[in-house]
Amino acid sequence: MNLNSLAIIGTQWGDEGKGKITNFLARKADFVVRYQGGNNAGHSIIVNNKKFSLHLLPSGIFYKNVTNVLANGVVVDLFGLIDELEKLKQNNFNDFKLIISDRAHVVFPYHKEIDGLLEKAKAKDSIGTTKQGIGPAYTDKASRIGIRIIDLFDDKYLKQRLQENIILKNALLKTLKIDYEINFTSLYAKIIEARAKIKDYVKDTAKIVYDAINLNKRVLFEGAQGVLLCLDHGTYPFVTSSSPTASSIPLNVGIPCNYINEVLGIVKAYTTRVGNGVFLTEINDQIASKIRIKGNEFGTTTGRARRIGWFDATLIRYAKRINGITKISITLLDVLSGLDQVKIAINYRLDGKIIDSIPLLAKNLARVEIEYLTLKGWKEDISNVKSFDQLPLNAKQYLKTIEKYSEIKIAQFSVGPKAEQTIEVLKIW
Repeated sequence: MNLNSLAIIGTQWGDEGKGKITNFLARKADFVVRYQGGNNAGHSIIVNNKKFSLHLLPSGIFYKNVTNVLANGVVVDLFGLIDELEKLKQNNFNDFKLIISDRAHVVFPYHKEIDGLLEKAKAKDSIGTTKQGIGPAYTDKASRIGIRIIDLFDDKYLKQRLQENIILKNALLKTLKIDYEINFTSLYAKIIEARAKIKDYVKDTAKIVYDAINLNKRVLFEGAQGVLLCLDHGTYPFVTSSSPTASSIPLNVGIPCNYINEVLGIVKAYTTRVGNGVFLTEINDQIASKIRIKGNEFGTTTGRARRIGWFDATLIRYAKRINGITKISITLLDVLSGLDQVKIAINYRLDGKIIDSIPLLAKNLARVEIEYLTLKGWKEDISNVKSFDQLPLNAKQYLKTIEKYSEIKIAQFSVGPKAEQTIEVLKIW
């Protein structure tokens, strides 16, 4: 079978620019499939010189020819999704194609409330979640008490499940001595109103995507967050509640495991992280402030300032192994213009020995020593270059060094937020 499927994977801690690259590649796609996470994601996309922030909607939503899919692995904030759709329509984007998996689980307001309360209760040991209710919604799914999209349209079953959930959640809140009680009547009325607005989008997305791949349609798979936030393979416990890896796509979409043709890793030209946890290449000086401001490193969903660090090749090699990454796309290269020096972390050392993986225990990760390679920076503005050859010599050397120590070829690099500021070096499809 000649497959045309491509997975877009964040290789770091998220915020790598997956939305921009997915939007760029979606011009040639037939389907863009969001396969995990919820509206804890934040993808910034510029369309017609206007910036849009997407949280649940896939990054191909602005193309009339693209069918956008929220697959079964996504947890859907019903009211948040409707707000996003309304904002699209307010900006005259009415002609879009969207389908939502009938198997996807729903995030309700009580999930958000519990998320925030639990984070507050953990105090200094908090994970640093977005408080969007994603973790509690996945908890309900694993506990087999979750409510799926399809359940919204069966009145008797919905009432029963919702009442059961509210009893449990109110009992939890009472145990935590929280002065907050979920009202069934009010929430149920809002759900009934909201479900009518999404009814026409609800489909068996697994079958639709399966058929599309068999018909040799071009299918892009888009996740939220990055590999280092994977529940299984990230820097646990400071991770998200699902797996953003390529290997999770078949389960989260409902397709065979051999239906992923190619995996493109999205790599920021430096490293950032939001939330708590060990960050080995983190810098906290004027250079970090300069990068943060120039790169607009503030969370799309939360507005929180992102932590800044040097490029970490060991993390990329790890992400390659976990995901089977075939090529990488470097984003925000232009942000590093103007620095005298740039650094690349090329090796980890633990107890004097080189290790090519991430220590499982957080206490051991904190003891890792970094071997850096220091390169000359470049002063030139590169935001208007149209090819690799037009880059300054030192910028070229930086990319070549990334390729060498990441052990993977660069297919693209971007020098700004607009689609035309993405330069292809190798053909992806």
